[in-house]
Amino acid sequence: MRVRSLMSSWPWCALGCLLLAVPARSWAQHKPGDVVIERATVELEPGTRVAYELGTLYVPENRQKPQSRLISVGFARIKAPRPTGAPPVFWLPGGPGLSVLGSLIDNDASGKSRLRSWLTFGAVGDLVVVEQRGFTRRGEMLESPSDASPLERPASVQADAEAMRALARRAVAENPDKDLSGYDVIEFAADVDAVRRALGYPKISLFGGSFGSQWSLAVMRLHPEIVARAVLSGVEPLNNGYDMPSHVFASLQRIAFDADRDPGLAPYLPKGGMMEVVRALHHRFAEGPMRVQVRDPAGQTQTVVLGAEDLQLALNSHTQEGEQWPAFLLALYHGHYEDWAREVIAERSAGTTKLIGPLIDSSLGVTAEREHLLRTDPAIELMGTWNFESNIASAPDWPTRDVGDTLRKPIPTSIPVVFVHGDWDTSTPIDNTLGLLPYFPHGHAILVHRGGHDGTFYLLRGEPAAKRAVYEFLKTGKMAGLPHEVTLPLPSFAVPSFAPPTAGAKAAAP
Repeated sequence: MRVRSLMSSWPWCALGCLLLAVPARSWAQHKPGDVVIERATVELEPGTRVAYELGTLYVPENRQKPQSRLISVGFARIKAPRPTGAPPVFWLPGGPGLSVLGSLIDNDASGKSRLRSWLTFGAVGDLVVVEQRGFTRRGEMLESPSDASPLERPASVQADAEAMRALARRAVAENPDKDLSGYDVIEFAADVDAVRRALGYPKISLFGGSFGSQWSLAVMRLHPEIVARAVLSGVEPLNNGYDMPSHVFASLQRIAFDADRDPGLAPYLPKGGMMEVVRALHHRFAEGPMRVQVRDPAGQTQTVVLGAEDLQLALNSHTQEGEQWPAFLLALYHGHYEDWAREVIAERSAGTTKLIGPLIDSSLGVTAEREHLLRTDPAIELMGTWNFESNIASAPDWPTRDVGDTLRKPIPTSIPVVFVHGDWDTSTPIDNTLGLLPYFPHGHAILVHRGGHDGTFYLLRGEPAAKRAVYEFLKTGKMAGLPHEVTLPLPSFAVPSFAPPTAGAKAAAP
């Protein structure tokens, strides 16, 4: 295990910190369950200082192997101003590969903003934020370089799958000192339980969105006795790591309904609205790829070839912000490909991959039944198989175990859970929550119309009474005051950067 100076990771010590519970022996002599906790304070506002703790927990890299090396998992704790009697809230980040403690360690603006939001949980009880093994500033950040993709031919799902297989083999070869088989959701769930035990909590409540919700569901499934209740948003069931194309497309249809009625977009829209834009682009690129020339920041001309599968990938990746998606597609519809081409050139350049993502996703996989539904879904023609093909194809190359259908398939549970989900969510479609809810007889769903892939309190940003009710649920388990539906106001849709076409003009020909 690589050992570094403890003080070298304290750029924020000037804020005022002291060391707690540091074992006398060296880092190399830690045993499973050992914890190092550091206390710090930060001045959020002039004259207002906030105390928090940063912790490092030592756990086996692979609990199935008795001689496994130790790795470290980072966490933070903010104690409630006064005891509430409620279980602590364990906040689990998304991703996989979202590290949130770095902004605290670096004491930057985003860290202060995040700390302000975390302080609101003080009305409930203690807050504990647990980072992910393999991607934590308090331990290792497992990454591997990824190769550039050629610009002279269109993207393809098959090439992407082969690249993922090559990445898996290279990652294993580059990390001979690590046991990458220990980075799956079963170990993630065990880490949460280990942090709980190390801090002395008999029970916890869970709070997570996106992968954080999937991680929470794994904790509830594998360690149900420790979970009092949970609040989950952007819900990703254990068998739904790969989105159903038709569910994603249904979210796009809901966005299109409002976009078709937006006055600013009206001059750009063809008869048939945004869905006609999608169909027309599909037919256009089905006839053959296009060569697009653009100038890079240095003034050099670059040419990229864009094909039908590039368009499918764009439909999957350009929908995170519902307000931006119509303008992006309308630009393509009217023959303005330059901005898209620049994005694709950047995406095809060499980069770095967080290994924890494919390690987790390939291990979770899906049941054979869900894979059949994915591959025969009617929206495949428009969306392609980008969402799942590379992970399924590369699963045998990654060393993490197949978690098995017993874990993937939902079962009834008595744990009370509040689900908060937006119907514009294209990363984890709202169908995920609707399909999971019957297994939670003590569950409550808040469906947010026009809500995207956002956290609970952002989705409820215009509903102070609902936010208070969520905090009350986390504190007491009471569900009084929780709405079933919330409607967000109409967004201000972005408009294309060019003037609208003259009346009666046709879309640009290929």
